[in-house]
Amino acid sequence: MIRTFLLILTFVVALAAIAPQGRASTERIAAIVNEDAISISDVNDRLRLVIGSSGLPNSKEIREKLTPQVIGSLIEEQIKMQEAGRLEITVAQEEIDQGFGTVAAQNKISPEKFQTMLQRGGISIESMKRQIESQIAWSKVVQRQLRPQVIVSDADVDDMVERFHGNKGTKEYLIAEIFLPVDETSQESNVRQVANRLVGQIKNGKSPFYKLAQQFSKSAGSTQGGDLGWIQQGQLPEELDVVLKTLEKDQVSSAIRSLAGYHILYLREKRTISDETIPARDQIVNTLGTERLERLQRRYLLDLKATAFIENRVGS
Repeated sequence: MIRTFLLILTFVVALAAIAPQGRASTERIAAIVNEDAISISDVNDRLRLVIGSSGLPNSKEIREKLTPQVIGSLIEEQIKMQEAGRLEITVAQEEIDQGFGTVAAQNKISPEKFQTMLQRGGISIESMKRQIESQIAWSKVVQRQLRPQVIVSDADVDDMVERFHGNKGTKEYLIAEIFLPVDETSQESNVRQVANRLVGQIKNGKSPFYKLAQQFSKSAGSTQGGDLGWIQQGQLPEELDVVLKTLEKDQVSSAIRSLAGYHILYLREKRTISDETIPARDQIVNTLGTERLERLQRRYLLDLKATAFIENRVGS
């Protein structure tokens, strides 16, 4: 029922093209999160990591557009680490190393060679390991604090089975999603431009959907490349459902504005609901449990952000 919130990255081959930017302002502060600071050098390190793992071009324009997204991600990571610290949850060095090894394996390379490749590409290994550490720490927080709250009853499963039977003959869709939230009106223009840029990268074949989902999406399933599983007609908000029904297999939508932000949908497969496609009860339990845990952990994080002192000195 439980997903591990560990971000798995796959890197483009041309890492050497990602030259480090100047570090004249490495001591400047980009943001303050409660008692901790995020430096400009932290932001630059993560920018190179994001560009290296997503396949986006390393241009001045891209760095400027991505900077608010990167700072937002670093702020969230800091809040996650602070909450783990408050709960006295720790991440052992061997867990971080194992996570790093998993990333290397995803790239079909040994950890030693992967580290050398990153160094040659000017990408901070420490930035990647901090990202891995925060994912593991947050996973432990979610398991301890939220997992006991997730209960899926027999009645819940019965309702879902009944709904499947009632929808026999209609379409369901296997989709993935990239979701970029717009938390403040001042973010609207930047988030829209980033969303449109990601759509262009995907449609032009320059960046795989799942890589961009892993680095940018804030929706459930982002750590699995944006995977949302099988979705029935009417399950998504109307503005997304309308677009979903127009997509063909392997097609990616344009950026769709919802009340919460911008969505990019990728239709992996579609089929007609029948007796053969209705999942077993244990699968339904897993699906419902995962969905509820995802919602709980997102709300938990939003609550932590709402009560935190956050000063973004770079701006959104």
